[in-house]
Amino acid sequence: MSRPNDKLSRRDFLKISAGTAAGIAGLPGILSAGAGKPRRRASDQVVLGQSGIRVSRLGMGTGTISGKIQRDLGQEKFTSLVRYAIDRGVTFFDTADSYNEMHEMLRTALKGVDREKFQLQSKIFWNKYDDPMKEIDRFRTEAGTDYFDTFLIHCVMNADWVDTQKYLMDLLDEAREKQIIKARGVSIHGLEPLAATSTLNWGDVRLVRINHNGSNMDRIRGREVDVNGVVGNIKKMHDAGKGIIGMKLIGEGNFTDPRVREESIKFVMGLDCVDSVIIGFKSPQEIDEAINNMNKYLS
Repeated sequence: MSRPNDKLSRRDFLKISAGTAAGIAGLPGILSAGAGKPRRRASDQVVLGQSGIRVSRLGMGTGTISGKIQRDLGQEKFTSLVRYAIDRGVTFFDTADSYNEMHEMLRTALKGVDREKFQLQSKIFWNKYDDPMKEIDRFRTEAGTDYFDTFLIHCVMNADWVDTQKYLMDLLDEAREKQIIKARGVSIHGLEPLAATSTLNWGDVRLVRINHNGSNMDRIRGREVDVNGVVGNIKKMHDAGKGIIGMKLIGEGNFTDPRVREESIKFVMGLDCVDSVIIGFKSPQEIDEAINNMNKYLS
């Protein structure tokens, strides 16, 4: 005959189990290996500096070779690619007036998608238009949007842009006040303007060239790039609260070896001063590769 204490009642079992779990949780370091910060991923919604703008960590560019690669897909394939990107958690799309037809192609590709579920970035050349505000209105019509989440002065290539483009900075300030853009900034092409911009307080975001070996990071071809110096300037801007968006991670398509593409993404994901990155894609396989590489090295 069994004695009363030989078997535990369900109530006693639950009490003991709960107490054991609480005791383990209270032991310092016991669960530390699996705890800590949540794992970061390419699809994370991240804040660009102090701008308050949230975008996916991985963004899709539409300007590879000034948009030729994306335009050559045709609308149907391009739309399919954009929708695939969204399904994989990519919600940030980069375009520009100079990427002929890409405003319109994005409008068609994003038709029916909740505007609050994706982010648009466009750009305007600093020396092209007499009435930039009128052109921004045109861009909005072409892209089918009331506002751009981020809007940039496009392709500054000289250090003196910080002095010569004050009128355009003021205009983008006005556009932000009107809520037709939410954040303003600049797209930097070259080492000299990068250094000059690193001490500039104006603006919310910076679109910067960054990869592991300096490919397509300087407008002077054949010139060796001081990648560490580039990172130092980027960090200075990030420390000042500017949102940093990286571009040229694939060397504008020049990194044809998958191992080189992986090395570049590994390098950029290891930096603590790049919030989001833009990569121009032409196939779902390229999107998958970038996401897999980013997820691998986001730790």
